Amino acid sequence: MTRKFTAAQASGEVYVLGEGPVWDPARQRLLWVDIDAGAVHEGRLDPATGAVTATAAHTFDGPVCAVAVSADGELVVAEREVLTRVDTAGRRTELARVLPRGVRSRLNDGAVDPAGRFLIGSMALDDREGQEVLARLDGTTCVRLDDDLTLSNGLAWSPAGDRFYSIDSTPHVVWERDYDPATGRTGPRRELFRLADGMPDGMCADAEGNLWIAIFGGGRVECRDPGGRLLATVEVGAPNVTCPAFAGPDLDVLVITTSTEGVDLAEHPGSGHLFTARVGVRGLATPYWVPPRS
Repeated sequence: MTRKFTAAQASGEVYVLGEGPVWDPARQRLLWVDIDAGAVHEGRLDPATGAVTATAAHTFDGPVCAVAVSADGELVVAEREVLTRVDTAGRRTELARVLPRGVRSRLNDGAVDPAGRFLIGSMALDDREGQEVLARLDGTTCVRLDDDLTLSNGLAWSPAGDRFYSIDSTPHVVWERDYDPATGRTGPRRELFRLADGMPDGMCADAEGNLWIAIFGGGRVECRDPGGRLLATVEVGAPNVTCPAFAGPDLDVLVITTSTEGVDLAEHPGSGHLFTARVGVRGLATPYWVPPRS
């Protein structure tokens, strides 16, 4: 039987294209981005109520597509075409160029692998298909894993770190490949499952190895096992659900970002808010990003 949950609105603020929530346990803070507003946001999560209070923001000139944090509190930020390092004093340094200048693409969802490497994908901003990338940052060098995607999205690993999952949203496919955390080497990519009802967006994994997938346009998060079997749904009070992540001291609060893009706010007033839900499982701890040595 499929379990059913309902998420509660957790933020007072509205974000144009909220994405990529990340829990930072050392500082007990939540990070997320508003892509179109060009901002990385910080906030406090009340684990008892699920409420999120925004406390700070880092703004950039252009889209901010994803963020990850190091053990010391440094950030790696995916801007439109490049990855930027933000140290604890706020100084910014370009780490690597992922996309060529002027291409009709931008970076999109990113995540940190079990050994602390940052991975980032891209998406087309026009009608091109099959030309987008998924890349891994090794030091200051980007190594391409895929170059035939259209809308690279959610990234997650199995609890043992030996399976890597990634989404290409346009064909509605969740991919799987073998993964060696020690080296970052991957095996051949294979289709894990394809979603027939709704576009998969962001994704995270729980401690049991199941995948929690945001369904953009569908107003929900789905939990599926690696075979694709639907285990649970989380109804969200906004149609454009973008990304889930487990957060809180016990990693038992599912934080969900949403978007206002293309939405009638009179009909869907929850759009653009953060939502939270307790779904009876704990998430996997997000590894800290390991910055390159200076």
